[in-house]
Amino acid sequence: MMFSDEDTAFLCMELSLLLHAGVGTGDALSLLAEEGEGEILSQMAAKVDEGLSLGTVLRESGCFPTYLCGLVEVGEHTGRTEEALAALAKYYEGRVRLRKRVRSALLYPAVMLALMLIVIGVLLIKVLPVFDDVYASLGGRLTGVAGGLLALGRWLEAGMPVLWGVLIVLVAFGLVFAFIKPVRTKLTSFWQQKFGDKGVAKKLNTARLAQALAMGMASGLPVEEAISLSAGLMEAKAKDRCENCQEMMEQGESLSHALEKSGLLPPRQCRILELGQRSGVGDSSMAKIAEDLEEEGEDALEAMVSRVEPALVLVCSLLVGLILLSVMLPLMNIMSAIG
Repeated sequence: MMFSDEDTAFLCMELSLLLHAGVGTGDALSLLAEEGEGEILSQMAAKVDEGLSLGTVLRESGCFPTYLCGLVEVGEHTGRTEEALAALAKYYEGRVRLRKRVRSALLYPAVMLALMLIVIGVLLIKVLPVFDDVYASLGGRLTGVAGGLLALGRWLEAGMPVLWGVLIVLVAFGLVFAFIKPVRTKLTSFWQQKFGDKGVAKKLNTARLAQALAMGMASGLPVEEAISLSAGLMEAKAKDRCENCQEMMEQGESLSHALEKSGLLPPRQCRILELGQRSGVGDSSMAKIAEDLEEEGEDALEAMVSRVEPALVLVCSLLVGLILLSVMLPLMNIMSAIG
């Protein structure tokens, strides 16, 4: 059973605090086993007491991402396990925060679209036939746009059993996606492989890579290994760019130039990184770059959502207005002729 990002962040933070207080790794895991995933953490504590390293135990448990296990192992080799765990806690907290922002950003437009479609459906199926009856009583009929909309409404009414079936399937799919994690993971992975490296998603991927690199560099991880481990967090096309960057570095390119030529980081951030490395503060520079890119990605997401909401309102309002005007204007002409 894989730990969620929330549980992973919480576990890393607690371990970091206990290690900072001077508690041994095995004792820290035993203490945490009394509160959380007792069986898993107890087994991990027993293995640590037998002499295995924390990174090895984390990897053998199969409950944690490869990147986390690799970074903890590097932290142990460099004597910075506490710092590595604190950095991992911050990283996974950022992932949780971003996921919540994405979910909340998409929920409101989706609900608005559903409500607008319901309103339009009611107008087509229930309201237009009433006006058609009024026109028939006056010796006329709906023509043009109104006639086409009336025909569409009748077609929708005739197909209501099918539409209800489709709606039930969509609701069932939504419930399965929301509550069955393996299905959600597979569908999300498929979507990210197809569309996860374009537009706003690409910006968020770039921010994730920068965060991983900053964390690796701060923990004493060699740059080549940091990029290799970070590739495990990226989608297919982004992984290709990571491999391209590694090949360039093997050929003698500097980190900043390789990151820029491979397209992993924007040119401006690469220049900042190069200046930071020349002045001996490369890890701090990468941390600042990661912070800026994360903010840029979140701003791009909010900007996209802010464009979606007015567009939905405008389109749906125009459709409702078109339906009403196509019916009311001819009726007004008939009434004025009668009067």
